[in-house]
Amino acid sequence: MYPGPDNRSFSAGIWMFGQFVDRFASDGYGPAVSMPEAIRSAAKVGGIESLDLNFPFWGDETSLAAVQSALEGTGLRAQAITPAIYTREFCRGAFTNPDAKVRQKAVDLIARATDVGLELGVDYMKIWPGQDGFDYPLQADPRRLWELSVEGMRNVASPHPALKFAIEYKPKEPRTHMLFSSAARTLLAIEDMGLDNVGVLIDFGHSMYGGESPAEALELCLSRGRLVDIDLNDNFRSWDDDMTVGSVHPVETLEFLLGLKRAGWSKPWKLDQFPFREDPVEAARASIRMLSDLLDVADRIDLEELAAARERQDALGAQALAFDVLFGRSKETK
Repeated sequence: MYPGPDNRSFSAGIWMFGQFVDRFASDGYGPAVSMPEAIRSAAKVGGIESLDLNFPFWGDETSLAAVQSALEGTGLRAQAITPAIYTREFCRGAFTNPDAKVRQKAVDLIARATDVGLELGVDYMKIWPGQDGFDYPLQADPRRLWELSVEGMRNVASPHPALKFAIEYKPKEPRTHMLFSSAARTLLAIEDMGLDNVGVLIDFGHSMYGGESPAEALELCLSRGRLVDIDLNDNFRSWDDDMTVGSVHPVETLEFLLGLKRAGWSKPWKLDQFPFREDPVEAARASIRMLSDLLDVADRIDLEELAAARERQDALGAQALAFDVLFGRSKETK
């Protein structure tokens, strides 16, 4: 077993328990849900202890007091705040919008969200500038987009040096090319920012469909001390499907978890899913069951033998160590 705590605490993005909308069902899958209602749904899962909350809070006239009351009533806490700088208002970009007034609106929105986060005692602010980037060749000057993104993050994070800000990268959607599109590009941008309190959130699914190995992206962020948090889900690599954890790629999920455990990960294992056609509570439970099972496997793998196989770059030998545990193989049956 790797040293450090064997953490079995779970968290989730509150959007998992809201209403889901796509371009084919603009009226939504299921009824509209207020954020307090979503918080109460999250509490029904069992095992979820904290939440990543969107801001502004969705639902008619949902106030900070209503959110605080729902959190207190369920015993959950706010782990992070995600400002909504990816909506129609920012469809031409937040930090990279060609209109300086809109860029300032994005900065002001994050500032308000940060005040709310401090009021709720969050661990960090999550920044996902999904509209920042471009769609067509020749549309924008790449150097200028980079400068605006670096400047925008610097403007929102520098006033709060004691609070972590995590950039969630993604290769595309809603733009065809997003500015913070990979672990390496995001780390380079953070280096240009020159701030100690800005880091990376690795979304397992974003990394997968961006063509990365999530375990490799993880080590890159860990080696620079910039990993703030993770989002766990799964997909078929061609899109951000946000399916239940390990439903498609359990072995790569296991590899990712092994890297986190080796690093002494003690934070909650955070779920990020969009169960369009599944019951959200049951989908969250399915992910927690899979995560618990994979963490059990990680605890039972002979780590010395695994390290030796990796040192030899012995692909089949390393995989056999995992498969022996996964499939309950004994030495007698091999």
